[in-house]
Amino acid sequence: MKIKPPMTMMDFFRKSEGTWFSQRSVHHFDAAADESGESNLIIQIMEKDHPKIQEICEKQAVNPALAVGGAIFMWQTTLDAQDKEPNPNYAAILVDIPDRHNPQSGKFLRNQGYVEGIPVIGRYNFATDGVLTIDTEYEKNQGQERCWFITDDFRVRVSTVRMMNGINLMTYSSERRCVAPADLQQIIQQQQLITH
Repeated sequence: MKIKPPMTMMDFFRKSEGTWFSQRSVHHFDAAADESGESNLIIQIMEKDHPKIQEICEKQAVNPALAVGGAIFMWQTTLDAQDKEPNPNYAAILVDIPDRHNPQSGKFLRNQGYVEGIPVIGRYNFATDGVLTIDTEYEKNQGQERCWFITDDFRVRVSTVRMMNGINLMTYSSERRCVAPADLQQIIQQQQLITH
């Protein structure tokens, strides 16, 4: 089934909104043990007038009028009860600032980085096939992430982190959209109507 990939960051955020079940494998190129794990990734859209967007822009000395919106990314272990709120220590806010003449590329402000827990500014670009590439410079590291949708409800992320002495780790994540309980109940009812 052919899908129409998002070609702007806000379209990407909107297509990603919701809860995803994420399975990841992490390979370290040093003495650290390789890791794998599962978690829930929760993504919520922020419109451009959200107070947090202005706050992040001001902290990073960027004109808030350039921002077109953003998203909140939160993680929680899959063992967490459904009624538990995600841990705010595992959350990040991204603010989208597209290039003026090409909305397929731009920069984003992040209140804290994946690799180093400091505010960062990254660059992004969408290729013609819809693959999103994000490059982020930290104080001591460089990160690159690529992400693309296989279907509307399944996406893949691949990332590398380069230390000063070369690549330090690589991560592969596959993410499947979770169905909300109300939506699942509706699907069950529709199937029951078809089979009876």
